[in-house]
Amino acid sequence: MKLKIYGSGCAKCQQLAANVEAAATTLGLDYELEKITDVTRIIDAGVMRTPALSIDDDVLVEGKVADVDELVALLG
Repeated sequence: MKLKIYGSGCAKCQQLAANVEAAATTLGLDYELEKITDVTRIIDAGVMRTPALSIDDDVLVEGKVADVDELVALLG
């Protein structure tokens, strides 16, 4: 599973990344996490608000820090 965090690297972006890792670990998933901070790549992905999360190139969370329970539901 390929997970991408889009954002500037701010505290909210870091929290979303930590929550994603916690959710993936809870589910025992084999995943790759990439953090994308380049504005051009963020725009090219269609992300209008950060932080954002894509799962296998589908943006499913945008403009908020999803909690671990929400991410478990998305990833499961």
